[in-house]
Amino acid sequence: MININNICMHYGPTMALDHVTFSVQKGEILGLLGPNGAGKSTLMKILTTFIYPSKGKASIDGFDILEQAQQVREVVGYLPENVPLYMDMRVDEYLTFVGNARGLNTVAIKKRFDWLKEACGIAPVWKHGIHELSKGYRQRVGLAQALIHDPKVLILDEPTTGLDPMQIIGIRHLVKELSKEKTIVFSTHILQEVEVLADRIVIINEGKIISQGTKQELAEEAMKHRCHVLTVKESKDNVQKALSGLLHAKNISFLDESKDGFVTYEIESAFGDTSAEEEIDRLNKDRNWRIRRFAERNFNLEDMFISLLSKQ
Repeated sequence: MININNICMHYGPTMALDHVTFSVQKGEILGLLGPNGAGKSTLMKILTTFIYPSKGKASIDGFDILEQAQQVREVVGYLPENVPLYMDMRVDEYLTFVGNARGLNTVAIKKRFDWLKEACGIAPVWKHGIHELSKGYRQRVGLAQALIHDPKVLILDEPTTGLDPMQIIGIRHLVKELSKEKTIVFSTHILQEVEVLADRIVIINEGKIISQGTKQELAEEAMKHRCHVLTVKESKDNVQKALSGLLHAKNISFLDESKDGFVTYEIESAFGDTSAEEEIDRLNKDRNWRIRRFAERNFNLEDMFISLLSKQ
């Protein structure tokens, strides 16, 4: 649905985007993750034809962003970081204005209104002035303007910035529902948002793509190993000696010893290899250790993000 090939963007001597290349499949939610100033908003403005790149090509639904900009705008809904609202209008007036600007006739606008009220949860404020709305409702109205023409692709720039926890949950739920019918790209610097929403992740920093893939693929690239945590009631020396005999362990680290006699070790092994896990399981049974915990530690996105940026 979206293809980006070697996109570069210069602002004078500053290179905001440096040969950015990736693609987004139909029906996918792609999270564009990076610190503030990484180039996320610049890339989204290029994809929506708001600005043109210094170099490179991109297409959305088969339409070239440079040669077929009008067709791109017809298939894309865009929610910028600063929602484009007219504060002196009512919600219904504003969305009517946007619908007319999109070339929709009165019948089509009314049909979309019925859906938008329910989908975006804006029925309670339908006749309210936009200046009266909370930040959460303004964000929902901004999302409604992006959806009014029923686009195939939805591009959201920091969609949950400034929202309270309940409003964030509401926006997440809405994005998940929309992904059943649409391809969605959203940017954020909040790790949790990507972890909860994205099917695939593109990490960008200083205008360059650091890594891309599913969470599992990023973990394999960033961490290079699986990690099991074992907590047993036994002397530290005995456990250390037993674990040192594991054939498939890459690294063994002592973590903690509790007052009630439990010791905790971390055992690293290669991704895709279950041999170390099986060895530890056999060891537990042979030694008849009293086990408090034996589990694989799941790397969170923060671990991966820090690791990948450190490598850069």
